[in-house]
Amino acid sequence: MSDFSDDGEVFNLKRGTVPLLVSMPHVGTEIPDGLKGGYTDEALRVEDTDWHLHLLYNFLPALGASVLRPRYSRYVIDLNRPPDDAPMYPGASNTELCPTRFFSGAPLYKPGYEPAPEERARRREAYWQPYHSALAGELARLKAQHGFALLWDAHSIRSQIPWLFEGKLPDLNIGTASGASAHEAVTNAVVQACTDAPHITTAVNGRFKGGYITRHYGQPAGDVHAIQLEMCQSLYMQEAPPYAYDETLASKVQPLLEKMVSGALLACTSCYEK
Repeated sequence: MSDFSDDGEVFNLKRGTVPLLVSMPHVGTEIPDGLKGGYTDEALRVEDTDWHLHLLYNFLPALGASVLRPRYSRYVIDLNRPPDDAPMYPGASNTELCPTRFFSGAPLYKPGYEPAPEERARRREAYWQPYHSALAGELARLKAQHGFALLWDAHSIRSQIPWLFEGKLPDLNIGTASGASAHEAVTNAVVQACTDAPHITTAVNGRFKGGYITRHYGQPAGDVHAIQLEMCQSLYMQEAPPYAYDETLASKVQPLLEKMVSGALLACTSCYEK
C-alpha cells in the first residue's frame, strides 16, 4: 500500500531528530497515468527500481534519522542526475535525467514517444525540483539545529548489468566523489564497519563514486557530509522478477548496514566535538 496521498504529493519526508538524512532517490515505482501510454509494456514494470530499501533500512526510525523518498519511478525522471543532464561518468554508459533506456540498453519508450525537450523541462520542474528543494531544506534544518548534517544516499542495483559495467559488482560500493563529499574520518568509519563481514566485498570510489546528490550536497567545508552506498540487490532480494524481498537474506546484512550508517554518524559527530 502506498503511503502517498492522492493530492499530487511527489515525495515523502519523515523528519528525524539526529543530524542524519537518508535519501532514497530511486525507490519510487509509480508512473503518472498521463505518461503510461508512451512506455513499452515492459517499462511499466519498472524493473530498474532500487527495490525494497524502505524495508532494508527499517532501523532508521530507531536511529532518529530523517528519510526522504520519491513517489515516482526513475523512468519518469532520475533524481540523482544533474538538472543540465551532464554525464556523471564520462566515457561510460550513462543513464539520463529523463531516461530513455533500461539498464540493459533497450528502449523504454515506444517509437516516437521519447520525451521532447519541453517535456523534460516540465518533468524537471514537476518532479525533480520538489525533491531537491525538500532535500536541501532538510539538510539546512539539520545543520541549523546540530551545526552539521550527514547525508546518506541509499541505492541498490542488480549485481550484473553488462551495459553499465563489466563483470559482477562488489557487494557494497561506497562513494564519496573520490573523497570530496565527506570527511576522511566518516569514510573510514564506513569502511571499518565492513571489516566485520569479510565475506561481503567492498569498493570505495570504484565504479560508483556518488551521483549528483552526493557530489552536489556533500560539502565538508560547509558542514554537510555525503556518502552514497550502492549495494548489490543479491544481498537482500531476488534480482529477477518478481523482485521479491528475501527476509532471510536481508536479516544477515541489516546489522552490517546499520553499523555502517551509525558509524558514519558517530564519526561525523566526532568531527564537531570540542
